[in-house]
Amino acid sequence: MREKLTAVFQKSPYGYIGYVEELPGANTQGATLEEAKKNLVEAVQLVLESNRQIAEKDISGKEIIKEDLGNVIV
Repeated sequence: MREKLTAVFQKSPYGYIGYVEELPGANTQGATLEEAKKNLVEAVQLVLESNRQIAEKDISGKEIIKEDLGNVIV
């Protein structure tokens, strides 16, 4: 599934901070804008993987139906 995410970067005295508007917890920093962008992609991947692991733990042993939601248009 592909979802359009919005990256926000702010200059700070130490470089740049960045976060994703649509994904709480996906935030990072970098000495340069390029480094902050690279780090933010990794942060998004880590947040999504962590959320998947939490969800899997929560549904463990329960009768569930799991299917691909497909593309979400907002």
